[in-house]
Order: sequence, then C-alpha cells, then structure tokens
Amino acid sequence: MKSAKWNADDLMKLDNQFCFAVYACAREVTKLYRPHLDQIGLTYTQYIVLLVLWERDDITVKDLGARLYLDSGTLTPLLKKLESMKLLRRFRDPSDERSVRIRLTAEGALLREQALDIPRKVFCIPGLPAEEIDELRQRMNALLRLVHPLNA
Repeated sequence: MKSAKWNADDLMKLDNQFCFAVYACAREVTKLYRPHLDQIGLTYTQYIVLLVLWERDDITVKDLGARLYLDSGTLTPLLKKLESMKLLRRFRDPSDERSVRIRLTAEGALLREQALDIPRKVFCIPGLPAEEIDELRQRMNALLRLVHPLNA
C-alpha cells in the first residue's frame, strides 16, 4: 500500500486495514482446527498451551505466557481448565515459592499422540503449497517480533 496516494477516507476503509486482514485470517485459520480439536476434546487455545508443553515440559506460568503472548488473566482460567481435565498439574516452584510451574500429566503427554496429525490435516489446503505456508509463517513470525520485540 502506497500511503502517499491514499487519502484519509481510503485509509479508513475496512478492506484497506492490515490489522483486519490479519485478524480475520487468524480467525478463519483457527476455525480449520476446530473439527480436529473437537475429536480430542480441546479448544484451539488449550491446544497451543499443550503444544508448548509437549515441546518443553515443566515450565513456569510466566514463561508459558511469554511464549504464547498471553497475560496471566487469560492463562490462569485456561490452565485451571486443563488441570481439571487432568492434562497438566500446577505447583509452586520449590526454589521460588512466588513462581508457579506447569507439568504435563501422563494423560497430557499421551494426548500428543492423538494430536500428531492435526497440523498436516489442517494445512492440506488445496491450492496452497507447503512452501508458501512455510514462507507465510516465517513472515508472520518476523512481523510478530517487530510488533512485540520482548518475546523475540
């Protein structure tokens, strides 16, 4: 978009908003996950929490929040729900009582096996080659680092 050629009215149109394109695309991509996640009893947000824990178990709530760009107000009820589902356990860090750590339960670790095919199923989108998806992912991650440099 060449902003020098755009007047204020053009800039205020929804279709010209970069933020709206990102928001709407994120919502639609997340919807693609729903039928697969329904089969294993997870929401998308629960799934991404578990993705982090399957990658690196036994982390602090603070580290998890930073990794997912979620604040504690969003993360705490989510973790409580996953704990009630017996997929993870929260506990005080013995070396620092102010810090809460999260660890997968055996059930949470086993759920990974049921989720293994989800990324492949979701990104088998006709007309969109895997290379393009990977390029888009890399560009979005670069943008994320620019707008939120603390998590880079």
